[in-house]
This record gives sequence, C-alpha cells and structure tokens, in this order.
Amino acid sequence: MTRRPKVATISALEDHTSEDKASGAMRSVQSADVALPQTTLLQLWTPAHLERLARTYWRFVTRVTLGLVRMSYGDTERSVVLVGRPFKLLTFDAPEYELDAQRGVVRWRIQRGVLVARSGRGGYGHLQINVRRLPEQAAGCARVRVEVEVANFHPAIASGFGLRVYNATQARIHVFVTHGFLRSLARLDLADSEVGRLVPVDRA
Repeated sequence: MTRRPKVATISALEDHTSEDKASGAMRSVQSADVALPQTTLLQLWTPAHLERLARTYWRFVTRVTLGLVRMSYGDTERSVVLVGRPFKLLTFDAPEYELDAQRGVVRWRIQRGVLVARSGRGGYGHLQINVRRLPEQAAGCARVRVEVEVANFHPAIASGFGLRVYNATQARIHVFVTHGFLRSLARLDLADSEVGRLVPVDRA
C-alpha cells in the first residue's frame, strides 16, 4: 500500500499527566502543533471531517496493536475490545461533537470496562480529541493545536496494584500510542467514519 506524502508539519509534542490526590482520578494530555496550508484547513474544518478524525484515532490504535485492539460500534455505545467483542477494555457512550470557528471537540464519556475501576464508572470520566486554531505565523499557513485528553479516569490497575505500576505500564503505553497518532497526522490521511453520523445527506 502506497503511503500518502506528508502534507502537514508536526511540532511541540508534549505530555502532561497528573493525579487528583483526593479522588485518585488521573488526567493525561498529549498534544502537538500541526502546521498545514490554510486552504487545506478550510476544507477539513467541517463536522464530517471531525468525525473522520475520531475514526482515524481508533484506526491508528488498531494498526499499532496489529489488530488486537479495535473499536466495536453499537447504537448507543462504543467499546474498545481485545480481539473480540466479549472482552471489553473500555466502553464509552456514543461520541459527542462540538465545532465552531475556532475549536472542534469529539468526546467519549467512559462508562465501564476491564481497565476502569468501579469508582470511575458511569460517565464521569472521558476521552476527548480537541482541535484548536492557533494564530498564523506565515501567510497561507494555518496552525492548529491537537490535544488528546483522558480526564477523571480511575484506572483499575492503579487501584489493584498501585499508581507506580499504572505509570510504568498502561500510562506509558497510552502516551506512546497517542504521540504516534499525533505524528501520523502529518499525512492528513483521515479514515472514513464507520457510522457517518455527520456526513452531509448528499454524500451519505
């Protein structure tokens, strides 16, 4: 399969992970700046492309795990499954989308799953991708900040084996995968949505 050439430039990769000492909830944010032609950004700044960006994240997760981890789609929920549907690592509500002239967000609220402690179930935590426009640094060149955030997440492994084990395993893997996803955006190879909820009627 021929790989697409790089269209955008990725820079300023960052990682910020912290714990709420009172509740034991984790917050993890990985981010990067993406520079691309202004005309390209205008074409991509649509609800349908925000939905495709969400699908691109899960496609990347599946590829980097060699197909062992994938997203299973239901009418009202989404599940991250290991190999098959019965073994659910994470189950989310159906995604929520927000888009205006400066910011686009897709958010999955965490309901349950093998990776979630009992105290973190029920939609209190979430995973989200946040895209925010930045000031232009050169004529015709647009910049956006892309953040992948897990907030108010109560990892089962931390409550069972301790925070040190979580940081050395699950948290480290998450950062590795997310930074890989952010770097992959240089090709702007957005996956087609599995659901097509935000696809214009004339294209559905």
